[in-house]
Amino acid sequence: MDKKDVLKIVDHTLLTQTATWDEIRQILDDAMKYETASACIPAAYVKQAAEYVNGKLPICTVIGFPNGYNTTAVKVFETKDAIANGADEIDMVININMLKNKEYEALTNEIRQLARVCHNNKNKNGDKVILKVIVETCLLNSNEIIALCDMCIEAGADYIKTSTGFDTAGAQLEDIKMMKTCIGDRSLKIKASGGIRSLEKAKNMMNAGADRIGASSLDSQ
Repeated sequence: MDKKDVLKIVDHTLLTQTATWDEIRQILDDAMKYETASACIPAAYVKQAAEYVNGKLPICTVIGFPNGYNTTAVKVFETKDAIANGADEIDMVININMLKNKEYEALTNEIRQLARVCHNNKNKNGDKVILKVIVETCLLNSNEIIALCDMCIEAGADYIKTSTGFDTAGAQLEDIKMMKTCIGDRSLKIKASGGIRSLEKAKNMMNAGADRIGASSLDSQ
């Protein structure tokens, strides 16, 4: 597996609060050059980015980012707006308050509502919009991670994603392995994100079961 193989499943990411259009454009140029899976950028840049790449690159954006405690109605609106502006992929942050309160049905319903919005819409290529569910594993215990895998499957999400990259820790190899064991041969995929800055670490995540990698850069070491 060489660097090109890894880059094919990378969401090339820039989500800092200070990101300028020049910096976003560089991310888009690099993503197109290296043929990454997508470019993941702030929602405010989606329309401009989609027009800039003109169908040459999937545009991913984040919803309820980074804390996830927006109401479900707000997340639904954000998702519809992002798709209308040209987003091909949606990475939503779950409401961790719901999880900690053991409001599992409400949390599953929130994910389901966003999955329906995504899957009832098509991108410019006629494909359904992809939903990835960010669960922020550094704030969770093993039982919660396992429960979330089941909730994401039940709700119809496409991916479960480890982290925003904005909290105390990013993707951990042990969490990827746990998710993979829980999911088994069911349809949910895994995105490892947060703190993946080397090609070797990305490969380790892939070998553990990650189907997609979120990264701002990958050193060759």
